[in-house]
Amino acid sequence: MHDPTKILGLAGWSGSGKTTLLSRLIPELVARGLTVSTIKHAHHAFDVDQPGKDSYVHRTAGATEVMVASGLRFALMHELRGAPEPPLTELLARMSPVDLVLVEGFKRDSHPKLEVHRPALGKPLMAPDDPCIVAVASDAPIAGLDRPVLPLDDVPAIARFVLARLGRPA
Repeated sequence: MHDPTKILGLAGWSGSGKTTLLSRLIPELVARGLTVSTIKHAHHAFDVDQPGKDSYVHRTAGATEVMVASGLRFALMHELRGAPEPPLTELLARMSPVDLVLVEGFKRDSHPKLEVHRPALGKPLMAPDDPCIVAVASDAPIAGLDRPVLPLDDVPAIARFVLARLGRPA
């Protein structure tokens, strides 16, 4: 089981910029010496496999798990075959230990989260109703919030916040 202090979710409405922030935050954290992994929740059927490839043939033939491995990487695909979607805790347990796991999606789970908020989208702020949101990254000021508000485009400031949460020097 991963230490919950080593998990940080990015929560926000569709179009708020979660993936863009992750793509900028990961190299910033790695450059500061952290090992980082990610989990991305998909709300729809997705496939990382390609029709015609041997691994696709194995999986569609009925294999529960198919691992593809090379000298550069390995990927494990697990077919649920009608079983319920595993909870985040179970998925985290399958991951190798790292300094930080960034989670995109799973916004209703109870892990610490950074809300990505763009008022121009016209969507409500999630933080007032979610005590697990530890800070908000926004492209506009937010008044009256009882948690830190970080500038969405200031990735080094967000990285410093993450490092402070991990008890690491900036």
